[in-house]
Amino acid sequence: MSTQSKFTVGDYLAERLAQIGIHHHFVVPGDYNLILLDKLQAHPDLKEVGCANELNCSLAAEGYARANGVSACVVTFSVGAISAFNGTGSAYSENLPLILISGSPNTNDAGQHHILHHTLGHTDYNYQYEMAKKITCCAVQIPRAVEAPRLIDRALRHALLARKPCYIEIPTNLSGAACVRPGPISAVTEPVLSDKGALDAAAKCAAEYLAGKLKPVILVGPKLKRAGAEKELLQLAEAMGCAVAVQPAAKGMFPEDHKQFVGIFWGQVSTGAADSIVHWADALICVGTVFNDYSTVGWTAMPDIPLMAADIDHVTYPGAHFSRVRLPEFLARLATTVTFNDSTMIEYNRLRPDPQNVHIAAPEEELTRKETSRQIQAMLDSNTTLFVETGDSWFNGIQLTLPPGAQFEIEMQWGHIGWSIPAAFGYAMRWPERRTIIMIGDGSFQVTAQEVSQMVRYNLPITIILMNNRGYTIEVEIHDGSYNKIKNWDYALLIQAFNGTDGHAKGVVANTAGELADAIRDANEYKLGPTLIECTIDQDDCSKELITWGHYVAAANARPPKGRNED
Repeated sequence: MSTQSKFTVGDYLAERLAQIGIHHHFVVPGDYNLILLDKLQAHPDLKEVGCANELNCSLAAEGYARANGVSACVVTFSVGAISAFNGTGSAYSENLPLILISGSPNTNDAGQHHILHHTLGHTDYNYQYEMAKKITCCAVQIPRAVEAPRLIDRALRHALLARKPCYIEIPTNLSGAACVRPGPISAVTEPVLSDKGALDAAAKCAAEYLAGKLKPVILVGPKLKRAGAEKELLQLAEAMGCAVAVQPAAKGMFPEDHKQFVGIFWGQVSTGAADSIVHWADALICVGTVFNDYSTVGWTAMPDIPLMAADIDHVTYPGAHFSRVRLPEFLARLATTVTFNDSTMIEYNRLRPDPQNVHIAAPEEELTRKETSRQIQAMLDSNTTLFVETGDSWFNGIQLTLPPGAQFEIEMQWGHIGWSIPAAFGYAMRWPERRTIIMIGDGSFQVTAQEVSQMVRYNLPITIILMNNRGYTIEVEIHDGSYNKIKNWDYALLIQAFNGTDGHAKGVVANTAGELADAIRDANEYKLGPTLIECTIDQDDCSKELITWGHYVAAANARPPKGRNED
């Protein structure tokens, strides 16, 4: 709490952020938010984390929300917030409660028809608020200090319940204005439980859906983790005894060493024959799934049987829908009513692929994508969190096996290249005791490279495995052109530039399998700061899964237009 005698709007917001579990808030200063930053700094339970720019700031907050469950990003008006909208969009699409807070002009300026800096040059200053409404579940402007408690609490509660971002706009002259102290935090955090009637009806409908079905399969999607329902999913899976597949964005949300795990369902690029068993099923229980053009390989891998779909807060069946049914409660209820049926596991054991013999490159052999993946696999343990960047890193990461306890982070719905650098930084600020590894391409790295400087500032021993193939490989496989070639950097040398006079980042280039092994061994032991390992590989050395996926996505993108009345 603030030690000042006068309690202010800024103090109120600071106290609420701390009460909902935020320990670090990510900021870029600007003259419309400076008083607010002072108030947040003064709170003993909040630690300010400065970022290089607002895009990186919002993505760092997105990564922090993955680790912490909720996060805060504080920026200035227009030039700050509009840039931060990108990471806010990521948090929205990835179901993460990011609290986007923006300073704004003095409340007197609009009425006095002043033209202000950092604006569009007219006197309507509502445009940022109107934009924020489109990418948040709740957007509020604080018009007077007396309104601040009600509006701040409303925005925070909406974000926590919906697992989506919210937006809070505070004029620069209100951050230090007098305000009442907050009431009990339960008014903000009290959960909404399932409606009993809806839960009972949804469970009954589940029994009807499964009645007479001989080959049930559970398919897990990325919303499972956002709903906090991983434990309940495991209970349901073991009660049913059936095969469990996961979508690529849900990798790691069901234990990969579990006897019922059958791989990643991703159409033609699935792992472990997951596509064969999913398409063989006569009942598909979809838990937190997201079916988009990427997860369905250009719409070619949509399941072709009627689905039972359990989302974060509702359940849908063929011909029926039940609102206000919370996913953890629904899965727990279902686990007590289902009948054990392991027919899909019996069939899957006939389909299960034989273990592959992995070629181990000699130390002097030129480095390849496969050898890099093989050596990354050996880095993974129960204390590892692996971030995989948009691009071929998706496909290379999906092929890896996660040991028990390992975490996997991917941004597949938003798909912003460069996401993993600031997001991993934000994540590591919350969980510095975990080993964070990033798999990223050179093109993605160039978008957000500045945030490595924050890894250096906070001495975070993050390992960055950078695949340098001199271009946007994922775009090449979707639609090639000269625009997919980029200027090459000396990435290993660049990292050292972030050190200044007091940093301890290390950069190394690996051209051979032996050089990569040496670099990884050194990175595993290095605790003073980040290590970037630049892996030089051939431009055409990408996974066959990316090539296959790219062909189908390109075909989906190229579909000719149809008339309004055509299907």
